[in-house]
Amino acid sequence: MNETKAGTTIQSLQIGFDILELVAAHDQPLKFNEIQEKSQITKSNLYKYLNTLTQSGMLYRDRENGLYTLGSKLIELGMKALNKEDLVDRVTPFLQDIHQSYKQTVLLTSWSPNGPIVYKMINSHQGLNIGAQIGTQLPLLSAAGKVYAAFMEPALIGEWLSLQLNAADDKHQELVKQEIEFIRQHGISFAREPLVPSISAVSLPIFNYEKRLLGAVAVVGFSDRMPRQLEEPMSQELLRIGKEMSGLFGFKG
Repeated sequence: MNETKAGTTIQSLQIGFDILELVAAHDQPLKFNEIQEKSQITKSNLYKYLNTLTQSGMLYRDRENGLYTLGSKLIELGMKALNKEDLVDRVTPFLQDIHQSYKQTVLLTSWSPNGPIVYKMINSHQGLNIGAQIGTQLPLLSAAGKVYAAFMEPALIGEWLSLQLNAADDKHQELVKQEIEFIRQHGISFAREPLVPSISAVSLPIFNYEKRLLGAVAVVGFSDRMPRQLEEPMSQELLRIGKEMSGLFGFKG
């Protein structure tokens, strides 16, 4: 197989990737002439690239109108890549750093059909009752619970959210809705003694490249050591760490 190399890269492979990105960047399917005009590849070479990409499933060519769109193989590969996004392995170093910096319990939570649950815990105070352990289902009024209420897809959380809100009186429902708007705006959640007296928490979302919520991290400890406002240094540092964690999954907020 003849390959044209530029330095340590394969130029023909890079051209193929560029064509895929060109097609992906447009909302509408593209004609051959449109791809040729935008890519400036000679027609004879472009035919070869498009035929190869189509045969491999990377592109799809509609037989009736000749328009090109992204192919099913790319979708298949994308799904496999998403399934390998090991949230726990990737964010554990950040959880450990938070634990070392603030000497507080750190939780990684994920969504389940019945609501958010604690998936991983780094406990700073063995024997201290923080109201949660691995497998604990968290309520709406917890710091992490409010993160899910703010950012999780409505279709997934609708029933859980309705049940949780219905359990509160009108005054508390309105306060929770105000908090959810604050979380959406600032990306951080505070909860003052939601589960156990004297124990408070702060929580951060972890997003992927589509700003879909992958999970939430919560820092839990004695109330006098937990931040209560956005402007506090601990809040700002946790926001920075949260953005860095989401960046691992392609988020560019």
